[in-house]
Amino acid sequence: MGTAHLSIGCEGIILVKFTCNVKQYRVAKKLTQAELSDFTGVRRETIGRLENAQYVPSLELGFKIAWVLNTPITDLFKFNFSDDS
Repeated sequence: MGTAHLSIGCEGIILVKFTCNVKQYRVAKKLTQAELSDFTGVRRETIGRLENAQYVPSLELGFKIAWVLNTPITDLFKFNFSDDS
C-alpha cells in the first residue's frame, strides 16, 4: 500500500502553530475550552475545532482569544525553534 502524504501550504502551517499555541496558553491559564468559549462568545465546539486545526478563526476571534489569554496576538503565531547543537 502507498503512503499518504499530507501537503499543507504556509497558511496551514501558520494555522496549526496558532491552534497549538492557543491550547498551550489556555491550559497554562488554567482555562477550560468552555470558559474560553464563554469569554470569547463562541461555542465550546468552536474552540475544540480551532484547537484541532479544523476551524479557521476570524481575525476578530483571534484578537478576542489573545485578550482573554492576556497575551499579544503575535505570541499566538510564534514558532519556538531550539538549537540542539
